[in-house]
Amino acid sequence: MNSAATPTYRVALPWVRPASTLSPIDHVSEVLFGLIMALTFTGSLSVATADRAEVRSMLIGALGCNIAWGLVDATMHVLATLAERGRNLTTLKEVRSQADLARAHQLILEALPPVVASTMEPTEVEAIRSRLVRLPEPPNKPPLTLGDIRTAVGVFLLVFLATFPVALPFVFIHEAHRALRFSNGVALVMLFLGGYLLGRHGGGRPWLSGLVMLAIGVVLVWATIALGG
Repeated sequence: MNSAATPTYRVALPWVRPASTLSPIDHVSEVLFGLIMALTFTGSLSVATADRAEVRSMLIGALGCNIAWGLVDATMHVLATLAERGRNLTTLKEVRSQADLARAHQLILEALPPVVASTMEPTEVEAIRSRLVRLPEPPNKPPLTLGDIRTAVGVFLLVFLATFPVALPFVFIHEAHRALRFSNGVALVMLFLGGYLLGRHGGGRPWLSGLVMLAIGVVLVWATIALGG
């Protein structure tokens, strides 16, 4: 009887081809962040007295705010990526140079997810240490890759583009009160869908997660407006 071949997995080195893509949680979180920022502007509009000039100012403010926060978020993503990569390189170098095997094993276990680390046998940890020692010499500093730049651009676009669904009704509907109703309706649907996707990704109850996110989003927008945001 032929035995099944043991699969082999090739994992890219963190300084060669780092995992710089956003997770589903990151995607939804960035959209929700941009949405809430846009809602702080549309929610502060007084539809009873607003004219087209005030609506235009509101739209410019919402777009400008999300552009600024998109740039901030993208920059922070790059910095956080470099910091995490630098920490990984530091751990790798310490494991490779560590004469105390117990300390080297501890460093490896600390770098693993707790659930995975709790299942590791000493011989398995030593096998990992031996492989790390045989890796090519790592660079002194964590590099910035083209993938990091693409991901940062994606972060910016997610925050920036989240403005448009709640802003477009004010562009095509001249009556401010009616436009605000459409805008709020779109925002509520987006908040619910964001929570639904997070719940499904986390293995929870998507409908309940969507309703909770809807409630949290409304409270956050109200609090932001009340605090002058």
